[in-house]
Amino acid sequence: MRFSISIPQHYPDGSFDPGAFRAYLARAEELGFDSAWTQEQVLGTMPHLAPIETMTYAAACTERLRLGCAVLVSSLHSPVHLAKSVSTLDQLSRGRIDVGLGIGGRQRAVAAFGVDPDSLNRRFTEGLEVMRACWTQPRVTFAGKFWQLEEAAMEPKPFQKPHPPVWFGGSHPNALRRAVRLADAFMGAGSTTTEQFAGQVRTLRATLAETGRDEKDLPIAKRVYIAVDDDLERGRARIGAALDRLYGYFGLSNLTALAVYGPPEECVRGLRAVADAGAATILLNPMYDDAEQMERLAAEVVPALT
Repeated sequence: MRFSISIPQHYPDGSFDPGAFRAYLARAEELGFDSAWTQEQVLGTMPHLAPIETMTYAAACTERLRLGCAVLVSSLHSPVHLAKSVSTLDQLSRGRIDVGLGIGGRQRAVAAFGVDPDSLNRRFTEGLEVMRACWTQPRVTFAGKFWQLEEAAMEPKPFQKPHPPVWFGGSHPNALRRAVRLADAFMGAGSTTTEQFAGQVRTLRATLAETGRDEKDLPIAKRVYIAVDDDLERGRARIGAALDRLYGYFGLSNLTALAVYGPPEECVRGLRAVADAGAATILLNPMYDDAEQMERLAAEVVPALT
């Protein structure tokens, strides 16, 4: 069982503290977390730093910790620009980057990105093909529906060979089958319950068996929104309010069923259920008091699960 931690990204205008951010990441390394992860939310009322830039800052603050994003909504990005950014970041971090990619959905304001919502699936798969070609081929000739390249070169390639691990998210059966076909690993979303995640894992494993792919070749993880609080009801109220702020842009509310919260023993019970559902790595995502929560998780929760 491996444990990862989220990277703080929620900062109202002018409130970012570089020293506290560096200290948080240094402490995450000291505490033995395997990796640290960001999310992407371009539009929304919650102040949210962009993932690539946050990961770049984090890379300069760390030496061992792997860094990832779960997930970049790559169907809304230019794959050439995204491939260049990831390659550069992988070089700067000396090969410590994981890349989570997702399609997004119609609830997002896709028109703001000049994208037809009916094209999301095809843009996703074509964009991934472009990115992998830019990362691995000396010269790229590509004739797609959305992007065309003629003898194009991108240097330097990523530090990791052939490229950083590509993680997929998604919950629809088609998305899960796509992950088995195209991804290097799978990250269950924080916006799914443990029961829903267990169903996704069953679909992934069945599809792996059908295709003859070894389960060991597709590591499975899950993001878990968590709050360690000795007062169960206070923890429920605080993490529920934080989740409402995060997902309010998508019209979602009453999301406490997604979270693990309460005294340490309740958090252990909730995380053990996630592990039993099939997560080999659990991404712990506090929603407030990040540094304090990380300390309590490392001292009072994680040891009971390892």
